[in-house]
Amino acid sequence: MEIIDTHCHLDVKEFDTDRQAVLMQARRKGVTAFVVPGIDADHWNGLWSLCAGEPDLYPALGLHPMFIDRHRDQDLETLKSLLDKRRPVAVGEIGLDFFLKTLDRQRQQALFEAQLELARDAGLPVILHVRKAHDQVLSSLRRTGLHGGISHAFNGSLQQAKKYIDLGFKLGFGGMLTYERSRKLHELARSLPLQAIVLETDAPDLTVSQHRGERNSPEYLPYCLTALAKLRSEDLKAIAHQTTLNAQQVLKLNEWKSSYLGMLPATP
Repeated sequence: MEIIDTHCHLDVKEFDTDRQAVLMQARRKGVTAFVVPGIDADHWNGLWSLCAGEPDLYPALGLHPMFIDRHRDQDLETLKSLLDKRRPVAVGEIGLDFFLKTLDRQRQQALFEAQLELARDAGLPVILHVRKAHDQVLSSLRRTGLHGGISHAFNGSLQQAKKYIDLGFKLGFGGMLTYERSRKLHELARSLPLQAIVLETDAPDLTVSQHRGERNSPEYLPYCLTALAKLRSEDLKAIAHQTTLNAQQVLKLNEWKSSYLGMLPATP
C-alpha cells in the first residue's frame, strides 16, 4: 500500500539527529510522499534544500499564524518572488489561530489574506492551519476567490467541512483519530465522503496514541490509516488508495514532480 503524509515538518530541529532514519522507516511502511510546509521565512532555505535532496519530499512555503511575531513585512515580497521563481506545491502553512488569545487577530487576518492572494495569483493550492476560526477562514477564501487546498488537522463541524469541500478543499486527519476520546473527530471521519479526506501526521506534533508522549513521526502514518479504516468499516487498501489519490489530485503532486522536480535547486 502507498500512503502520503500531506503534512509533516521534517525540516525542524527535532529531526536533526535522525532525519534519514525516520525517512527510511516511513518509506518501509509505505509512505511514498511527504509534504513539508513552511512556518516562517527564516526556515524556507533549509526546507527547500532538504526537499531538493529527497525526490519524495514536496516543499510548501508559508507564514504560519502561530509565529506572527516572527514575520516581517518584507517576507510577503520574498514569498511572492519564490512563488514566481521556484513554485512550491502549495502556499502553507497559513491560516488563522484564534485559540491562542495572545496572537494579534487583526495582523493574522491581514497576513492570511495577503498570502491567499499570492496563492490565487500563482495558481497554487493552500495548506491551512485553523483553530477556532473556520467561519472566518471560509469567509476569507470566498472573498479572495481562492479555490483548492487542504484544511490541515480539521476539527470543525460537518457543515463547515462541506463548505470547504465546495471550495475544492480536502480535509486532513491524523494522529488524533487514534485516541478514544476524539469522539467528534471520529464522527466526522465516518460522515465525510472518502474523496474529501487526506492523511497526515503533523510530525513532530500531534502524535498517535500508540506513541503518546513521544515525538511524532511520518513513520506512524499507518496508525492513522488503520484508525480511519476501522472507523469507517472499510477496506484498508481502499482507504489507502483513495486518500493517496486525493492528495495527488489536490496538490497536483504528479504534475509537479514531472514539471519541477528536476529543476529544484538546492537553494531558492
